Amino acid sequence: MSEVQIRRAEEIDLPAIVAMLADDPLGRSREDASEPLAKAYRDAFAAVNADPNLFLAVMTDGGRVIGTLQISYLAGLSLQGAWRGQIEAVRVAADRRGERLGQRLLEWAVEQCRARGCKIVQLTTNKSRHDAHRFYDRLGFKASHIGYKLEL
Repeated sequence: MSEVQIRRAEEIDLPAIVAMLADDPLGRSREDASEPLAKAYRDAFAAVNADPNLFLAVMTDGGRVIGTLQISYLAGLSLQGAWRGQIEAVRVAADRRGERLGQRLLEWAVEQCRARGCKIVQLTTNKSRHDAHRFYDRLGFKASHIGYKLEL
């Protein structure tokens, strides 16, 4: 393995990121990785990149994007005004799974949250992602809440 690095995503990384988001049964039903990428992806990237409380990360190996996640830093009044780190869209390229790259990516993200002064790190995962549930359990995350979503 070459030198694996984690850095802020650049627009050139978008095709690889979207391809990873689309690379499972859930993703295939809601993402479109065909080229050229839809303008909505580029607009979303620009919005994320412009917001200091959002960080879209990529993990690379030899210049190839092999992992991604997004951190949202959320201010709130609960927990005595604590900041939260919300981790979303965690993915590792299918051919690189099983190398503990996801663990390395999540541990890096937790450290980023700690460095920003967050008192809690949270994430959600779809109920159907049983492998992800075991992964997050193994890393010490607790399934302490029930999440609800309303599609608009």
